[in-house]
Amino acid sequence: MLNDFFLLLLDNIRQTTWIEAVAAITGVTSIWLGRKANVLIFPVGIVSVLLYVYICYNARLYADMGVNLVYFVMSIYGWYNWLRPHKESKSDKLPITFQGGQQRWFSAGLTLLMFVALAFLLSRFTDSDVPVIDAFTTALCIMAMYLTTQKKVENWVYYIIADLISIPLYIYKGLVFTSLQYVVFVIIAIIALKAWRTEALQYD
Repeated sequence: MLNDFFLLLLDNIRQTTWIEAVAAITGVTSIWLGRKANVLIFPVGIVSVLLYVYICYNARLYADMGVNLVYFVMSIYGWYNWLRPHKESKSDKLPITFQGGQQRWFSAGLTLLMFVALAFLLSRFTDSDVPVIDAFTTALCIMAMYLTTQKKVENWVYYIIADLISIPLYIYKGLVFTSLQYVVFVIIAIIALKAWRTEALQYD
């Protein structure tokens, strides 16, 4: 089993296009910048998500393709929101904070609604062979990206769950190189969660 995985990995690496390689590298770089709360997370991320729109379309991961388009729009908004003056902040910039109790329930409920809607649309109107999993990771990632634009600590929790599910999903799709990217995402996201939590506690 393990030997088959490595054979598939080597074959996948040999077949990896420059587009997937650049998308993966810029994706990892973007998450690393996010760990440091560096605003460059957004322009670097824009390069990655636009490339993944193309990749996901070819892999028939339509919800993932859609979420990358959403990422593009949210990245522009997040770039603006992180840089614009925030009078309520001690440093005039958007601080890293926790969600309130009601906000957490609202985010979870909205994520569930997005999942149900996306699962229905993918099952009914596309030829996706993994509509439920695709819909679930997409809903998680949309919420994670929105929380990132707001500099909420909880964004990393959503990313970690989505990334863990995405690892076997991309292996199933034959995109092993991309699945390894998600392994790196999980590691960075766990580190980032700890770092953002520490900073949020200091701010409070």
